[in-house]
Amino acid sequence: MSGVGRGPWRVGAVTIDRVEENIVPLPTKVLVPDITQDQLDAAAGWIEPYFDPPEGGQPILRLSLHSFVVRSAGLIIVVDTCVGPDSSRGLQGDPAFVDRLAAAIDGGLERVDVVVCTHVHFDHVGWNTREVDGRLLPTFPAARYLITRAEMEELARDDHMAVREPSIAPLEAAGVLDVVDVGDDGHPITDEVRLIPTPGHTPGHVSVAVESAGASALITGDAFHNPIQIANPELAAWRFDADPEASRATRRDLVERLIDTETLVLGTHFAPPTGGLIRSGAGGPWFAPADRT
Repeated sequence: MSGVGRGPWRVGAVTIDRVEENIVPLPTKVLVPDITQDQLDAAAGWIEPYFDPPEGGQPILRLSLHSFVVRSAGLIIVVDTCVGPDSSRGLQGDPAFVDRLAAAIDGGLERVDVVVCTHVHFDHVGWNTREVDGRLLPTFPAARYLITRAEMEELARDDHMAVREPSIAPLEAAGVLDVVDVGDDGHPITDEVRLIPTPGHTPGHVSVAVESAGASALITGDAFHNPIQIANPELAAWRFDADPEASRATRRDLVERLIDTETLVLGTHFAPPTGGLIRSGAGGPWFAPADRT
């Protein structure tokens, strides 16, 4: 692996790039209401890149909005498409992001083969589409978009983030949406990349596992929002988690499986350094960028 902290990353024969839309300062208790100062103090030796100085005594979390571009077996895969041009829902997107994303891909947006939606919250599907001549069309015209069946079933029951019309229905109309089942063995995209179930934040939430030439990585989606949850898996984003207890169980399982391994962890909302390894320490698990391992 090279450039573990900030990317680009090489995982065996797979390459992964991070393309940033924005980093949003967010009062920590908005996202993880149960966090304590003791937990922050215990992580003081390594957590600083992921927080801004407190304002009015309130710790401020740095929430990164970015996509990952994964190249595997001749395919270009985009994982999550960020907020999009509409910033009216509390997170600031960037209309110029889609141009940066196109510039990061040889051949541009038309070259993308697969778009993975780890789940269908608005900050992960916002650039699924874009407006062209007054119509919402798929941003990646040659791509298949993957969403889990459980996510689509939940969306049919409750579109509480109002994403169906702007971000999902145009994909269905264009015939580019693939609804996939992700069992315990996962759902393969290539021989090196597969979706794995990581439920809790949403019922059909998935993460993206990469295994190639003896190396491995995990793109987390919202199984983790911030590395403080690696040290404290019980910290749920319970205002946004569909099932906080399931999200806690998922984090505990991931930490247990990945701690002190060489699996690169790429946090979908981790500010730089975005990639690192889960390590054990005297105070418990912590997130170690490349130069800290």
